[in-house]
Amino acid sequence: MRLFLFLITLGFCSSFITNAQTNRIPASYSNIGYDGQNQLYYSFEGKKYYSYPSEDEYTIEQLLGDPVGTKRGVLLDFKGFKGTITFGLVPYGLAPHPLPVYRYEKKLLDGKVAINITRRFMYPFDFVNWQENKKLTIGYRLIDEKGMIIFDGNVSLTGSGPFEAVPTIYEGPFVSNVTENSAVIWFNTSGSIKAYIEVDGKTVSDTRKRKHHELHITGLKPNTKYDYTVHYGDLTQSYHFTTALNKGSKKAFVFAYTSDSREGSGGGERNIYGTNAYISKKMAALAYSKGAAFVQFTGDMVNGYVTNPEELRLQLLNWKKAIEPFWHYIPFYAGPGNHEALGYRFYDENGHYVASIDGFPFETNSSESVLKEAFVNPENGPVSEDNSKYDPKSKRTDFPSYSENVYYYIYGNIAMIVLNSDYWYAPSLKHDPGTSGGLHGYIMDNQLEWLKNVIEKLEKDNDIDHIFVTQHTPAFPNGGHSRDDMWYKGDNSKRPYINGKPVDKGIIERRDEFLDILINKSSKVVAILTGDEHNYNRLKITSEVPIYPENYDLPKLNVSRPIYQINNGACGAPYYSQEKLPWSSYTKAFSVENALCLFYVNGRNIVMKVINPDTLNEIDEIELR
Repeated sequence: MRLFLFLITLGFCSSFITNAQTNRIPASYSNIGYDGQNQLYYSFEGKKYYSYPSEDEYTIEQLLGDPVGTKRGVLLDFKGFKGTITFGLVPYGLAPHPLPVYRYEKKLLDGKVAINITRRFMYPFDFVNWQENKKLTIGYRLIDEKGMIIFDGNVSLTGSGPFEAVPTIYEGPFVSNVTENSAVIWFNTSGSIKAYIEVDGKTVSDTRKRKHHELHITGLKPNTKYDYTVHYGDLTQSYHFTTALNKGSKKAFVFAYTSDSREGSGGGERNIYGTNAYISKKMAALAYSKGAAFVQFTGDMVNGYVTNPEELRLQLLNWKKAIEPFWHYIPFYAGPGNHEALGYRFYDENGHYVASIDGFPFETNSSESVLKEAFVNPENGPVSEDNSKYDPKSKRTDFPSYSENVYYYIYGNIAMIVLNSDYWYAPSLKHDPGTSGGLHGYIMDNQLEWLKNVIEKLEKDNDIDHIFVTQHTPAFPNGGHSRDDMWYKGDNSKRPYINGKPVDKGIIERRDEFLDILINKSSKVVAILTGDEHNYNRLKITSEVPIYPENYDLPKLNVSRPIYQINNGACGAPYYSQEKLPWSSYTKAFSVENALCLFYVNGRNIVMKVINPDTLNEIDEIELR
């Protein structure tokens, strides 16, 4: 999908060199430096391996088309994009989930296309009444020369000829962070405007013109449906959301869980530039149709593993667009996975990959920073791994932020804790720790301490009956990731390295410390919700389940009560079959079908149903409590 430039000559990319000069290398890394030409390298056994910029394919701004109104329609310029455009009207206000009704297709010439609205969408094709209302939105789909869908966009126009292109909502509106008395409505527009929202007779407005709009609605009543209308220029969109149950409420509700929707095989919408939009959309539709109060999605939304922040932004935008018609109404909470990786990659002189690390500066060029920018999640998590006992420079920032990557939220009588088990992720670390970095599946010290404190707080909260903990990586892999996650084929030597030094606890020791908090420090944790492995299965963790490699001579976990590990990485990524592992005989309901987990909470009782969102057949059902 991406092309890499393996250019060794000086001055190969002046913008890259300029950026490199300003980027301080965090002290948490090791063997990373700049040479005399300010090129970033990784040094190993006296040899330098260089990081080079990738060839840019697309940017979001490019794919928005720079629309210009014309006498008869609109001219779009996608700056050299090669392929075709499919387009049609978007029925805002006429359908609850307004998707474009595609009608025409044209080949782009030098990335440009003219759409003649007065010819294409006059009677009897004007089903949105634009001739009377003098405003319309066209939805378009860009398909490259190989037939891959790259992007779905919108362009809004006013007038009836001539037309004026006006700022449009190309992402959203989304409802997020819904509590019993508040919600956040957010969206992005193609141009800077001062937008506002009407809800319950109140108006909440931007304070200034902007492209990113994040409007906080407060003073609402619990468990109440609210209609809302977003005003952007002369255009509007109207939807509704329902506030959360009162904290501690025993009233019945349902929520949904899934993960792993990176691109799948089969073509079409199974791969819209980095994401399986086909299954993601079906998953969201099923959750909405079942009345889910919210959807938790934990990791691997997209292909990722990129070196350009703009590419990760575009892939994440495609994922959000796939589920957008349902996110207008119910909140989706996103957690990080390994495929959201963004950073530097190092190559030898032949262009062979050697190592990779999380990007820096951490504030703008890391996986964590792009995820924070792409979503609106609660901001109640830990700060970072700075000021841990391993921090090499206590007065400097040497680790990425946990903000909106690690958090928790409450709905009625349950709490959901979202963790980042791919923090500061260095993908090559399990093979070569020379760069230092975070290990796939490892919960680092400050995050673990935060988890312990949140669990302790929730244990004392009489309003909370059930706790769910979600992270991308299983504690007990079952199919596809026995070589890593929290197992690494039983090799406890695997661990993060900080400033060239290994941390004290290996992956299995840390797994046990993690489970000790959930099992022995809590009576309320029901299950760990995981993904990473592209299948559905459940494992009831009890004292009878074998969880150690042979001849393991370190202290072992006391499993004083059972909890579940529910793995659902079946939202469209290529499937993984079951492997033989110590706990395999205790693993139940293993399936490679696409799956959505629905949790029916009724007071102290919880029933989980698992449904294939593509075929609607039931995969599993079990009473968890």
